[in-house]
Amino acid sequence: MLTEKRLTIPTLLRTFWRKIGVTWFLTLIETALLALIPLFIGFAIDGLLRSETDELLNLGSVLIALVIFSVIRRVYDTRVYGTIRVELGQELTARSSELPVSKLNARLNMGRELANFLEEEVPQVMTSVVQLVISLLVLYSFHPTLSFLALGAAVSMILIYAVFHRRFYKLNADINKQTEKQVGILTARKPRGIFAHLTRLRRIEVKLSDTESLVYGLIYVLLLGFVVFNLWFASTAIENTAGTIFSIVSYSWEFVQTAVVLPITLQGWSRLSEITQRINSAE
Repeated sequence: MLTEKRLTIPTLLRTFWRKIGVTWFLTLIETALLALIPLFIGFAIDGLLRSETDELLNLGSVLIALVIFSVIRRVYDTRVYGTIRVELGQELTARSSELPVSKLNARLNMGRELANFLEEEVPQVMTSVVQLVISLLVLYSFHPTLSFLALGAAVSMILIYAVFHRRFYKLNADINKQTEKQVGILTARKPRGIFAHLTRLRRIEVKLSDTESLVYGLIYVLLLGFVVFNLWFASTAIENTAGTIFSIVSYSWEFVQTAVVLPITLQGWSRLSEITQRINSAE
């Protein structure tokens, strides 16, 4: 299926679009149900304070539906992306047969990351986008200021990541280049060479980790400030019920949790871009 095609994310999407489409459809349903839970909890709180149970039953129905669709999606996903990994591995092995075993082994593992990205990170992005949109709409329905502040925080977060994009790409390239040498180094069985290889990997990973810590530290400071402001604003500047305040705080925190997925995905895409270029190279 993948013969004579460049091995990229778009290629996999075109080749397996029917199967992947089903997984994405199930993901969207699961995401929509998940995003509605804080709102239904708020309704249930207000209903119980009025000694009414209808809203609580509605919440229970949403939770049951969420469990059913979550189980179905995970069972189906495992089979679909397992098939993609097999096809991708066979094609990568066939077209890289002239490479040294060390490089071929490394590239097989790298190639699997394309399927991993589709199975793990793309659904997370879909979930994040849907939940971000719902969070913005719900917050806007309570007060426009809450929504505009959330949107500003999201844009600022992406700009913070953009500053470090090139560094992430370079460090991932360094890791992949060193990993391609690993089998050859181990085959030589020279303690000094193995020590130098592992030390080199450690040095690059430390640089990558330090960069991640700085980026996500800045992002979390920004997003947590947003949550604190929304809590203050909902409690002092708006006349609301206990359930409404809970919903505002819940959707503000949900916005934080889902917004963080975006820079994580961008970082994964930086790594995947380097891998795609590497596995499609004959060298």
